[in-house]
Amino acid sequence: MFRRMLAESIGTFWLVFGGCGSAVLAAAFPQLGIGFAGVALAFGLTVLTMAYAVGHISGGHFNPAVTLGQWAGGLFPAKDIAPYMGAQVFGGMVAGGVLFVIASGAPGFDPSASGFAANGYGSHSPGGYSLAAAVAIELVLTAFFVVIINGVVSRPALTAVAPIAIGLALTLIHLISIPVTNTSVNPARSTGVAVFQGGWAIDQLWVFWLVPLIGGVIGGLVSRALRPQPEN
Repeated sequence: MFRRMLAESIGTFWLVFGGCGSAVLAAAFPQLGIGFAGVALAFGLTVLTMAYAVGHISGGHFNPAVTLGQWAGGLFPAKDIAPYMGAQVFGGMVAGGVLFVIASGAPGFDPSASGFAANGYGSHSPGGYSLAAAVAIELVLTAFFVVIINGVVSRPALTAVAPIAIGLALTLIHLISIPVTNTSVNPARSTGVAVFQGGWAIDQLWVFWLVPLIGGVIGGLVSRALRPQPEN
């Protein structure tokens, strides 16, 4: 279990540091900014690379909603949910702290003004989208993300390419939803930067825990219904 928790912490660290780091440090860099598409690709690449690096140890969840979705899908034991989620949140918060130290090295850095890649709705949504819009998109995208993950990891023939499918799915999810919520679908990712933003992001964090977890369960149940049943 220690090796599995360490793998989940490291994987989530890389996801938050790479994905949110691209948003904080590179998305709008003068003249060379990578923009929404670059940030979306960065998130996808973090999952793809870590799934290959440590996925064989822990399963490569890096996300409490995925852990809960795998349990709902019959692919993960209930007794391991809390340790996995704790490891994921820890890794995300360490990444947020390291990113905060780096970002603080730039003149005029202000996490409360910049948002520090935090997730939000209303006036804190990149596009000003409402709470209802945020709930809808986070629910749908988290559910589909879990359906994709459970679908590929439950088929041994796809083991070698599963990280590619999952990484591309997360890239697509970000391409769709960055303007709406800055894209969560992952409570550990949201927590990792919200605690360092320190203001409105903490107040709105409940949405980016509750909704992705519900979406993960829905996705897990759907994937379970889709899975072929063994013949008697």
